[in-house]
Amino acid sequence: MAADLSSSLQVSAAGMDVQMARIKIIAENLANQNTTGSSPGADAYHRRTITFQNKLDKALGVETVSVKSVGTDKNEAPLKYDPGNPAANKDGYVKTPNVNSFVELMDMRDAEQSYSANLNVASTTRSMLTHTLDLIK
Repeated sequence: MAADLSSSLQVSAAGMDVQMARIKIIAENLANQNTTGSSPGADAYHRRTITFQNKLDKALGVETVSVKSVGTDKNEAPLKYDPGNPAANKDGYVKTPNVNSFVELMDMRDAEQSYSANLNVASTTRSMLTHTLDLIK
């Protein structure tokens, strides 16, 4: 039973780790939502993305989640007419980041809820381990 509870803690910890990585990527996207290039026609910040994968933990004999990759969103950078901007092209348009703050905030809320759920599982598991140890004493 202790091994099962230990596995539960490991699975929850892996879930919290990937959600923290996800929150870091989201925070980076939000921090750069107005970052344009510094020279005419230069590319703006491209939204970063993160994907997960299930991975068999052979030592525990269970699947855990891990970060598969961190990449960039391939969608086009929107253009904004701003002829006074140093990054404006000859027609006065600036490439702006393809970051939608609404999408990022919804993703952050989802990541926070997932993190919280894993934290609750870890807390419950820890409590069960403590009660088990108290019974053994």
